[in-house]
Amino acid sequence: MVRIIMLLTFLMGSFFLYGKPNEDAKKIIDYQSIKNILKNDMLDIEIDKKNNEQKLKQEQSVLKEKSKYQIPDEDEYWSFFSEYWLVKNAQVLKWDFEKPDYGLKESIVMLFEKLGLYEKKFKLLLINTSTIAHVGLPSNKNEYIFVLSLPFVRSLDLSKLEISLLLLEDLIRVDQNYFKNYLAQSKISKMIGKSFYKNNLNSKDINDFLNLYDQKIFDQGFSFKEQFEVTQKVDKILKGDMKLWSIFLEMKKKTNNLVKTNALYKTYAKIYPSPELQINWLSPSKKIE
Repeated sequence: MVRIIMLLTFLMGSFFLYGKPNEDAKKIIDYQSIKNILKNDMLDIEIDKKNNEQKLKQEQSVLKEKSKYQIPDEDEYWSFFSEYWLVKNAQVLKWDFEKPDYGLKESIVMLFEKLGLYEKKFKLLLINTSTIAHVGLPSNKNEYIFVLSLPFVRSLDLSKLEISLLLLEDLIRVDQNYFKNYLAQSKISKMIGKSFYKNNLNSKDINDFLNLYDQKIFDQGFSFKEQFEVTQKVDKILKGDMKLWSIFLEMKKKTNNLVKTNALYKTYAKIYPSPELQINWLSPSKKIE
């Protein structure tokens, strides 16, 4: 391109000096050489263009390949893996069955909004097993995945309001990030929003991560400290409405009786320690102290 500019400058200079090229100018100017230079420069431009196009294609190809190894970011990560865990454990949880419309979602929304908890999106999965009584799984911001056992609900003969209060506890546990903090020890959790392109991440890492779900839900549960914090928060939220507070306390008494008399729920107090302690923490005499 520089050579083209120089030649055009030279030609323009010749034109203005001579009006038109004289015989000496014709001898000086080698038109064939100019033509070759122009041709070569145009070839260089075309080659550069093709090289740039090829480079862009290669970059796009690499980005496309990297996207295959992308861990979802915070906005999609938790719901993705929680739902994946649910699918993986479909046979254990027995959620694939015909369910009547109990009107639970409307009741839950009504309670949450009454308590000032607006814009809380949630999914409710009913399961036909006593393996899990209830749990709130890690999900995206302001979103919740609740799992609720129908046999547990029927054993306690819970009303829709009592179920809503039960899930209020699970909502608070999710908001406190107890579950997420437990999962933070995994390799995958440390790579949220990152790519493991050319890194050593394999099916074992994913299985190890999902095993932490199993441990937390089926065995580890929540600590006494965590349960006390949840109970305090529920107490604070409900104390403005003594009717709701009393219903919650009575539900805890029914739950305490169930776990002591029904072998199917003997591990309940291990996961949520414990209904009896919660009753003591909520009792008026303890609150006065």
